Amino acid sequence: MMLSVILPTRNPNPGRLHRTLAGLAAQTLDRAQWEVLLVDNASDQPWELPAGLVAGWPGFQRLSEPVIGLTPARLRGIQAACGDVLVFVDDDNVLAPDYLAHALRLFTGQPRLAAAGGPVRPEWETPPPQWTHEFHGLLALRDLGTEIKICRGGPGARWPDFAPVGAGLVVRRTGAQAYADALDQDPARRALDRIGRSLGSGGDNDLVFTLLHAGGDIGYFPELQLTHLMPASRLDASYLARLNEGIMRTWVVVLQLHHQCPWPAIASWTVPFRTARAWWRFKPWRSPAHRIRWRGAVGQFQGQADLLSLNAPGQ
Repeated sequence: MMLSVILPTRNPNPGRLHRTLAGLAAQTLDRAQWEVLLVDNASDQPWELPAGLVAGWPGFQRLSEPVIGLTPARLRGIQAACGDVLVFVDDDNVLAPDYLAHALRLFTGQPRLAAAGGPVRPEWETPPPQWTHEFHGLLALRDLGTEIKICRGGPGARWPDFAPVGAGLVVRRTGAQAYADALDQDPARRALDRIGRSLGSGGDNDLVFTLLHAGGDIGYFPELQLTHLMPASRLDASYLARLNEGIMRTWVVVLQLHHQCPWPAIASWTVPFRTARAWWRFKPWRSPAHRIRWRGAVGQFQGQADLLSLNAPGQ
């Protein structure tokens, strides 16, 4: 069994990308057992890889995906991958040195396992203010402790609260290919994740849901540890507000796609009125935290309006 690391990037920060690549270079897994597919997703300016890290690395490839968006970049990686197991790494993720070795061991030993992740811990450029702690989950940060958690897959399986995030997401290649085929049948699902400045974040959940309902198990394993490099800009209140809105909008759509949405579809013309009522309910003028919560509610309304034009699988 071979493993493929898929690393999409667009206009990367040189320092953070260097840290990501250094983390990969330090992996304990024999390099003959894995490859790295770095996908340049239509960066605005040419940029160079750190030669000292990638020179002479036989399993390293730099690919290009001209269609802007995280999902098209990941699909390009899936298409080119040779491994039976795929690991999605962002350009600000630093994997623990034994991450790939653990991933390969877990997927070799558990044939039903379809997707897995583990603790994602931050390395802050600047200390986060206390009021931001409520929103660290929006930044794909989580540590669920030392207990292994597994959800059995099958049609209609409920979404587990420990489902893996996109940072360090490990999937079986057969499942990733089935997901790619599903997106060929429903291209609108390619827009569920980040596209340029858009902060939609539903692609990871759509992929995991697809694997879960196809019968694959979903797992949280504490040995799959990575560090998420956090620039100061991620703590900006305006950014967190936009992020919460984008996450909630796409989460509503993903839940509907997989028949687990608790909210009804609404007419788009009602969104401004609902937004205004939520303004008084959440009181966003009181603090940045209140404003971020309000923007999450706005994202939910937008998602509910999107449902009217949605064709869910099987419908």
